[in-house]
Amino acid sequence: MKTESERKEIINTINELLEQAYDSTLDEILSYLQKIDDIEDGEVLIAVKEAKEDIQINETVTWDEYKNCETF
Repeated sequence: MKTESERKEIINTINELLEQAYDSTLDEILSYLQKIDDIEDGEVLIAVKEAKEDIQINETVTWDEYKNCETF
């Protein structure tokens, strides 16, 4: 994971390059970013589904659920 200053430096560099880019390039970049976002959303949904299946199969609970339940 990047530090806050590293992130700011990268974002500033990206912004400088974006300012110089052709409109068609900006359209392509936006399309790629949206695809990446969709892929990440899909990965999150898959992880949630797998976690739910694991709970059903193994009857597991989270630590927070365990701490908040008096029957354990």
